[in-house]
Amino acid sequence: MRTRPLKVALLGCGVVGSEVARIMTTHADDLTQRIGAPVELAGVAVRRPSKVREGIDPALITTDATALLERGDIDVVIEVIGGIEPARTLITTAFENGASVVSANKALLAQDGAALHAAAEKHGRDLYYEAAVAGAIPLVRPMRESLAGDKINRVMGIVNGTTNFILDKMDTTGAGYQEALDEATALGYAEADPTADVEGYDAAAKAAILAGIAFHTRVRLDDVYREGMTEVSASDFASAKRMGCTIKLLAILERAADGASVTARVHPAMIPLTHPLASVREAYNAVFVEAEAAGRLMFYGPGAGGSPTASAVLGDLVAVCRNKLAQATGPGESAYTQLPVGTMGEVVTRYHISLDVADKPGVLAQVATTFAEHGVSIDTVRQQGKDGEASLVVVTHRAPDAALTGTVEALRKLDTVRGVASIMRVEGE
Repeated sequence: MRTRPLKVALLGCGVVGSEVARIMTTHADDLTQRIGAPVELAGVAVRRPSKVREGIDPALITTDATALLERGDIDVVIEVIGGIEPARTLITTAFENGASVVSANKALLAQDGAALHAAAEKHGRDLYYEAAVAGAIPLVRPMRESLAGDKINRVMGIVNGTTNFILDKMDTTGAGYQEALDEATALGYAEADPTADVEGYDAAAKAAILAGIAFHTRVRLDDVYREGMTEVSASDFASAKRMGCTIKLLAILERAADGASVTARVHPAMIPLTHPLASVREAYNAVFVEAEAAGRLMFYGPGAGGSPTASAVLGDLVAVCRNKLAQATGPGESAYTQLPVGTMGEVVTRYHISLDVADKPGVLAQVATTFAEHGVSIDTVRQQGKDGEASLVVVTHRAPDAALTGTVEALRKLDTVRGVASIMRVEGE
């Protein structure tokens, strides 16, 4: 066993970074045995050096991250700063100075993953990012390595714990959106500004990363269709329950039936209560991966938080350190297929549509004709009326999303349709 330690620089020491430092210290002996050499925390770059950080030697703290990376003796850099800059520049600097990188930065990887992979390859270094997608859940490495000999056709799952907590509370307690969000905030699941979570930006970044791995093609954040969950209401959950469903914010990545393109999307959807994702509660994540040979695989666990995310970071640290000792690198970017990324309009899906209509003869026939004119077949329909007003709930068969969108726009123009109360896709069948 090598006695000279591998030196690690930690960029960021917030909730995740501080937990990474703690585990490195308390599990130092175990990490040494698992890696084959001791690992030493050589420096911690932070913005606020005056903050007390329990268990970390103050002598390790610095505000000059660049100088830390340019020392020349750093073997591995752990980046848990988040955001685009200065993280992007610092990761590039780490590669240029001979260090491999472990990152939890989903936003940066979704936007500039190709450039970062290219920089890592140019300098013969590793870029690992298990913690960027689903917290403690091993997902990136199984898809990138364990399923490397298989063909992945579809990935569908819950990849944001905050939104799942909110939707779960709306479902199980009858709470409204704002009430559930307030509870999530009070418990620390939601940020003071929850936009990235509730509008689907966080899930979309993760979807882009997973799609690139699954389909061996480059998928950027801008390629992912994104729809938030702020408009989901108690009436939507009531409709879902009448169908034997619940509502989840899903990331769905698919290879086209002809294999010629891929799509990536994030949006709320109704799923049957019999589907395993329907029972994923609180702030947990779960992801289904469908491969040709392996079939359907489910990955489940805590998707966020200091300890779960730190667990994924440390797993990557062990792998990267082992590679360092072996003078080798792990798998890099695989984008050989160069498949085009299709639009949401090309996706084949189902709709649940609630309409406010006039309660008079011929309305249902008029609505059904509109669906038929756009090539959309109706699966079920339910109508309730009283005092000249009525509600009409239509569930369609699967059709191109563009056709379904066109149908809704045509319905809005009918003089018998007072308004479209809600629209939601139906998945998981």
